[in-house]
Amino acid sequence: MRLHDLAPAEGSRKSPKRVGRGIGSGLGKTSGRGHKGQLARSGGGKGAAFEGGQTPLQRRLPKRGFTNKFREEVTHVNVESLNRFDEGAEVTPETLIEAGLIRKSARIVKVLAKGDLKKALTVKAHRFSQAAIEKIQAAGGKAEVI
Repeated sequence: MRLHDLAPAEGSRKSPKRVGRGIGSGLGKTSGRGHKGQLARSGGGKGAAFEGGQTPLQRRLPKRGFTNKFREEVTHVNVESLNRFDEGAEVTPETLIEAGLIRKSARIVKVLAKGDLKKALTVKAHRFSQAAIEKIQAAGGKAEVI
């Protein structure tokens, strides 16, 4: 078998119907739509959610909650995970992304106080918990708000 011998299976490919091209085509006049009625009209038929006149599901179910347009997505980092940085290093959101602690899409970074910090670091973040500031300073480091 060669490349020029390849062909689609018999009957697997159909040419598109050429509707409205005269009575001899078999699809002239009404173009296969029949006479009058909803489905004969352009744009006719029912939508995907139509349930035969019954109240549609999206109207039967209760509406719940709302979306707060002022919501701020805050990414949390615990003090214990900062131990991976070298002594005296400056920890910023960019270095946290490089270390894989937060995602690139993080807008606001907050440092929380879970665990213990064993190294003196300069930590720059958007927010800190009060206990996290105390733990960073107890280790000999500084907590700076960006």
